[in-house]
Amino acid sequence: MEFQAKAASPLTLRTGTLVLPIFESGKLPAATAELDKANGGLIAKLIKQGDAKGSLGHCYNLVNLNDCKAERVLLLGFGKAKDSLSADKFDKALTKAASAVKASASKDVSLHLSDIDVEERCEGWKARQTAKHFTNALYQFSQLKSTKAPAISLKKGVYLVAEKGQTKAIGEALKDGTAIGAGMSLAKDLGNLPGNICTPKYLTQEAKKLARGNAKLTAKALGEKQMRDLKMGSLLSVSAGSVEEAQLVIMDYKGGKKTDKPIVLVGKGITFDSGGISLKPGAGMDEMKYDMGGAASVFGAMRTITEMQLPLNVIAVVAAAENMPNGNATKPGDVVTSMSGQTIEVLNTDAEGRLVLCDALTYVERFKPKAVIDVATLTGACVVALGKHATGLYSNNDELAEQLLDAGQNAGDKAWHMPLWDEYQQQLDSNFADIANIGGPGGGSVTAACFLSRFTKTYDWAHLDIAGTAWLGGGAKGSTGRPVAMLVEYLQQQAL
Repeated sequence: MEFQAKAASPLTLRTGTLVLPIFESGKLPAATAELDKANGGLIAKLIKQGDAKGSLGHCYNLVNLNDCKAERVLLLGFGKAKDSLSADKFDKALTKAASAVKASASKDVSLHLSDIDVEERCEGWKARQTAKHFTNALYQFSQLKSTKAPAISLKKGVYLVAEKGQTKAIGEALKDGTAIGAGMSLAKDLGNLPGNICTPKYLTQEAKKLARGNAKLTAKALGEKQMRDLKMGSLLSVSAGSVEEAQLVIMDYKGGKKTDKPIVLVGKGITFDSGGISLKPGAGMDEMKYDMGGAASVFGAMRTITEMQLPLNVIAVVAAAENMPNGNATKPGDVVTSMSGQTIEVLNTDAEGRLVLCDALTYVERFKPKAVIDVATLTGACVVALGKHATGLYSNNDELAEQLLDAGQNAGDKAWHMPLWDEYQQQLDSNFADIANIGGPGGGSVTAACFLSRFTKTYDWAHLDIAGTAWLGGGAKGSTGRPVAMLVEYLQQQAL
């Protein structure tokens, strides 16, 4: 979907759907009031009798209106009329509008939102979020079905601005929102693909495809022989039971100065997680194709920043492997040696994400990073703690943590700062190795982060546990594309 900014009267614009705001109180913003007046108070009457409710996100379609060139007008509720609206409520309303317009026969949409004030947010933010939500609404995954989903007619969007001088800045914000939506779509595609297609080597191919024709981005991968030479015994212990060869995928985006230290993104890429010898229960195991959600989000972020041409250096490293049980698989009680030289007692082979990540986190030391952020569907304990709403955030640097928290708030992709205290470290003590790969039943998400922290002492590091936010189950089963928006917002702030 293509978006553009335009300074025009909403009522004279020829468009498939014109989105105009209303409120529960019946108070009408200027353009909506003008249309209401031209139609004998129709809109005010509809609100009063409860048809057009004005409640947050409620949508009501009108056609054949006087003094309006739009084929249809969608009245979008923004709740109670106040001086300003929260960012979360604005996002909710736009999500509903995007779904409603998608369901119509409109080929294009125009949105007049300048009368809506959002707390601590500018017009550019509103435009970016609008483009992101509409791009997300158009996402569908039907490429593996024999009958493809019908093509969506909606192709173009116009964001109406109050003054012509705003069009350039708002146009750039719309491009950013569209690019974020495209990155989220790539993350969703990779997450939704089944494990028999999206293998570790498939991720390598996708990285090279992403880099093709892009002068600032290169991609390569290390195979198992190279990982053995690097003594990545922890990562290789995970792929030992699979016929699929593990890959360490490396994407290098050079958008900044040669002397600028890179920001490194590390993604957990377990393309299918059976649990290994510590086999998972059968119910819901199909969803373990989503255990590469961290890798998918890193791919999505790299796609977005290459589209945006951000002026900074970013390296993405994806530790990709399949966790399966066979005669060669790692067993509970086995001791493996990580690239760092630390030995690990594998008490549970289903705690495999940290085993691939720890070697990747040691590997990235060579880049002398400005900061390292790993992204992983790491623990069910994080789902218990935070549900599906917030990503768990851990860090050895409070400033980095605050930057990511702020990025999440601004992007509408929120995280919650979790403790990384020394008191939890003792739960990882082992009688037979330097460290155990699990820390017992209490604080499972915390002890997983504590495990990773032992491999990140030479740089500023943050860990995002996205086990609760990377995908949805049940009837809405599918990848969410999170936390692409948060990562991109963080990287944009670093590029300023």
